[in-house]
Amino acid sequence: MPHNKKPNVFIVGSPKCGTSAFAHYLAAHPDIYVARKEMHFFGSDLRFGPQFYRRNQSAYLAEFAACDGQACVGEASVWYLFSHQAAVEIKAFSPDARIIILLREPVDMLYSLYHQFRADGNEHLPTFKEALAAEDDRRAGRRITRQTYFAQGLVYRATARYTEQVRRYFDAFGRERVQVIIYDDFVADTAGAYRDTLHFLGVDSSHVNINFEVINGNKSVRCPALRAFLNDPLVRGTAIALRSWLPHSAFATIQKVGDRLGQFNTRLEKRPPLAPDLQLSLRREFATEVDRLSALLGRDLTHWSRQEPPTAAHLPHPVSLPDEKFCLPSFQDTSSQWRVH
Repeated sequence: MPHNKKPNVFIVGSPKCGTSAFAHYLAAHPDIYVARKEMHFFGSDLRFGPQFYRRNQSAYLAEFAACDGQACVGEASVWYLFSHQAAVEIKAFSPDARIIILLREPVDMLYSLYHQFRADGNEHLPTFKEALAAEDDRRAGRRITRQTYFAQGLVYRATARYTEQVRRYFDAFGRERVQVIIYDDFVADTAGAYRDTLHFLGVDSSHVNINFEVINGNKSVRCPALRAFLNDPLVRGTAIALRSWLPHSAFATIQKVGDRLGQFNTRLEKRPPLAPDLQLSLRREFATEVDRLSALLGRDLTHWSRQEPPTAAHLPHPVSLPDEKFCLPSFQDTSSQWRVH
């Protein structure tokens, strides 16, 4: 029988802000259960491609079947923050839920997101500058390919309009049930951010015994043709259709094969630096947005929009965190969902 307890903790994004790492750390706590990442059950306005498996309520609740009485039951889906509908839908589904939001400097987040989309096939344009220039076309449904599984995410600047996104959750749940974590703080003091979240969730925060040192890396694809096959809507659509007909063990084998092929086809590669002129231009563009977010959170984040590069004194102490990975769950193996790449 599937577990019928509703989740009461949601890590809602933003993408490329450490949500995978944070969900992994929370799952290590004995009083917290975290299900498969990136299910995106909520957010009815999120228009994923046919290769993306979206569960019905029964299948969604079944993902929590392994929960064994933990006080906190959660999931993490990075596009819930971007969605206009997810906040009210989650509120209707789990009125007493607690919400966790991670935010990163907008330009860094967008550049990282572009490279993730390049690696997983959602983006085909060869430069970040071209991708930014194509936003109007993407908004109109143009300049996308068969491999594109989430065209809304290709309107990059909209992803970083944090203020209205966060306000939707404040309005739906009240500020006392929403924790906003700034990526800079997470990197500078991962254990401290973790303890604060345990306190926010109301679980024991006195003993933290987690190795936060993990390997980070920007990913690229070895063979675009293999990626195109694995991400093809027909291939994934067939796998999704088989899900309801095959025994769980057989479908799990298909998932593992797809997952391992994806691993084989991925390599670690240093991300090229963003051109300074484009970086400065984007920081100026987002300055007003950063001011608005600062006012909403009651915290000065204007260092995000400084035109000069930060000095060493302004940089947080670096900690390696796993690079964010937005997975198409139809081939994702639950046993390896927290693998560090």
